[in-house]
Order: sequence, then C-alpha cells, then structure tokens
Amino acid sequence: MVGQEHLLAPTAPFRKLIEADALPHSLLFGPPGCGKTTLARILARTLGRPFHEFNATTLKVDELRKLFREYANALQKPLVFIDEVHRLSKTQQEVLLPYLEERQLLLIGASTQNPYYALTAAIRSRANLFELQPLDEAAMERMLQRVLEGENIAIEPEAREYLIRSSSGDLRAMLGLLESAAAVEQPVTLPTLRSLRPQAIRAGSAEADSHYDLTSAMIKSVRGSDVDAGLYWLARLIEGGEPPEFLARRLAILAAEDIGNANPHALNLAASTLTIVEHIGYPEARIPLAQLVIYLASSPKSNHAYQAINAAQKAIREGELLPVPPQIKTHSDTYRYPHDYGGWVAQEYLKKPRAFYPEDAAIGYEKKLQEWRGKIRRGVPDERPDTA
Repeated sequence: MVGQEHLLAPTAPFRKLIEADALPHSLLFGPPGCGKTTLARILARTLGRPFHEFNATTLKVDELRKLFREYANALQKPLVFIDEVHRLSKTQQEVLLPYLEERQLLLIGASTQNPYYALTAAIRSRANLFELQPLDEAAMERMLQRVLEGENIAIEPEAREYLIRSSSGDLRAMLGLLESAAAVEQPVTLPTLRSLRPQAIRAGSAEADSHYDLTSAMIKSVRGSDVDAGLYWLARLIEGGEPPEFLARRLAILAAEDIGNANPHALNLAASTLTIVEHIGYPEARIPLAQLVIYLASSPKSNHAYQAINAAQKAIREGELLPVPPQIKTHSDTYRYPHDYGGWVAQEYLKKPRAFYPEDAAIGYEKKLQEWRGKIRRGVPDERPDTA
C-alpha cells in the first residue's frame, strides 16, 4: 500500500494496534481511490482473519445473520468490511450491535463521507474513526512505476505527468485511465490521455495548497465585490476540474455569511444553483455558476447574521443558559398569541435582554427589515413582508 503514512508509519498508533492484534472496530473515510478497501484487505491478511466484503446499499440482514451463525463457534472471527457504511439502516445496525459488543467479528467500515453522524450512538461508541488522505504525487508515482514495470507498459514523460496530476490523488482513477490508454496504444501519449480524460477529476489541482488557494481567491474576490476577479478564479477552478457541486456549496455559504439579509435573494439563487449543477454537470454548469458569482459580487454585503449567531453561540458556550420563560413553554396557559393582538404584543421571550443582532443593521434589504420590525412593534396594521 502507498501513502497514508499518518496511519501506517512504524510509530503511528494505528500501525501499533495492528501489530498488537488489538485493532478496534474501525470506520475509514476519505476520498475515492485513496486505499480504503485495499487497507481492509491488507488488514485481513495481516491479522489472519477470514475476509467478507459487503456494500451497505445492497446488504441484507439475513446475510449478516447467516455469516454470524457460520462463525458462531469458530476460534478465528472474521473481518467484515462494509463499504458505504454511512448508509447502514437502523435495522442493520441493530443486528450488528450485539456481535460488535461480543467481538464476534472485526468490523471495518468505509465511506467517502464522514460516517460518524449517520450511525447510531451505540455503533459510534464501539468504533474508532480514521481519516484517509488523498494520495500525494510521490505516492502516485511509486505505484505507477510498479504497475508500468509489472505490466510492461511504456508511457511518454509528459503523458506520465498528466496521468498523475489529472487523477487528483485517486489511485483507482489513475490505473483505470492507464489501462484504457494502454489498450489503445503503446507507448501511451498525452493526446490519447487527454482524449480519454479532458479534465482533471475532482480537485482543482493535485496539490492541496493550490486547490485551497484558488478557492480562497474566488471567495475573497466575490466578497470584495470584484466581478471580474471572481469570474477569473471561478474559471481557473472549472478548468482544473473542480466539481460544480463543491463550487456551488462554497458560494452558498458566502451568500449567507457575507451577504445575508442585505440581499436575501442571494441565498435563494445560490440554493437554486446548487440544485441545478447537481443535475446538469459540466460543461453547462459553468453558466449558472458564473451567473451566481456575478450576482453575489454585485450584491450589498452584510455579515450581521453570521456575527449574530456567533455571538449567541458564544454566550451559551460561556455558560449563559437562560431558563425558558413560563409563558412560552409548551402548553402554557399564559402565552399571548400575537395574532390575537393585531400581530404583536409585549411579551418576555428571554429572561435576560440580549442584543445579538444589531438594531441599527441597515445594509441593503436589512433597512427594510428594520422598518418592518419597528412597525410591528408600534402596532401599525397591515404591514406584512411582501413576497416579491
């Protein structure tokens, strides 16, 4: 196995647990092609355990029960590998639980997402979480050299570089592209690779720093209301093969954090863009992404909502846990229903007055919201937010 030195180096705790045959039930998560399944198979061989591989999306409860019956009296318990482990249903988890508790198997789960919060507390308390990293170029180069020598494949230097860089740390993708190209010609050339994979996959660059720097440049340009710079960095990310869903997610966060209620329609457009790009992909996805960048960069900027929730959470973390006033508790007899009083009535909602959101927030559409709040409290009739 190549890469994952943080787990497999001689001094790494994960490696020491393997060598001591003391590995707990483990959940592995990381990007595609980083070695999760390979690691599980190596663990089974290293520990001398029977290996059984499943996918949570197709796993049947009866399969699990049959497997556990088979090994009920065996001295060597199996290593059970479940891919897409975050998709285990509650029923599947309940079936697994007693066998995990009694160590009737060693569970290794894998996912491209952090599976921790998709699993029940009972499973989480019995398993450790380990993150695998995208493979760096040095690790990809080592594996590529082994395969080229073992399979007697010739490749031109510029094609070799593109093969590694365009795979963005995904070893499976790299070997799959090599296999296809080698079936077309030898030595493998750059034009053939580009015809099979016109753009890099997943990340905008194989170098993590470049990926984060380009994303940061786009976000900061949009926050700074520079339309052209925002479009340029967006184009760099698109040309680097950055997934459109990732770009839309980052811009949606910006719409809430940096624009907020100064232009509430910004978040609506960001949500629509995220939905659209998930369905259409490239090359068309570049168009709604460009529209969104232009709109966000041109919108008035306010981070009042971002600051307000931060201030409220900070107060709670510092121990300001206020009791719920009696009149707004569930089924309270003293609660005054605002609609019975023309839309607003004086009533205590916090035991201690706090001003997390500034009363004078008046950037863009925030000014309209401020006017509404004032009119509501003064009891001005028929003043309701429009929906235009």
